[in-house]
Amino acid sequence: MLTEEETREIEAEFPRYETREAVCIEAMKIVQRHRGWVSDESIRDLAEFLGMTPDELDSVATFYNLIFREPVGKHIILMCDSITCWIMGYERLRAHMQQRFGVNLGDTTQDGQFTLIPIQCLGTCDHAPAMMVDDDLHRDLSPEQIDGILARYDGSANLANPREYVKNISGDSRD
Repeated sequence: MLTEEETREIEAEFPRYETREAVCIEAMKIVQRHRGWVSDESIRDLAEFLGMTPDELDSVATFYNLIFREPVGKHIILMCDSITCWIMGYERLRAHMQQRFGVNLGDTTQDGQFTLIPIQCLGTCDHAPAMMVDDDLHRDLSPEQIDGILARYDGSANLANPREYVKNISGDSRD
């Protein structure tokens, strides 16, 4: 069942669209923001609320790779696998991430903190390779920088030594 808050947020979208059905992507994003993912039950409830069949809504959900149809980690890591990122070192970054987390692309770490997802393009080809963690874009990456970046999200950042922390995330080796 949709919560009152979800219902209110979805209804606030109605004036922006010509039909209730056209709100379906925004409605799924709202549910996902509140629940972390869009379950089969949520699909059924949203479909009824929007005047659609569950199959119609599910076909929209499965078309968009950022509508999560199964539980994901607390933090979503989108790894750009465009041709530019491949040329600039994507494979090294992917291998580093998979080794660090012990998961394959599309999987979630055992502690539920991170889900690693490939994405076609992040639109920053002039600063490849790139990744996003939640809503934060990180560019011009090397495997060495990744651990410092991810420390911000898993709580292991060495904030007692901010100069070392900045050096790690920027890749700057100057003292």
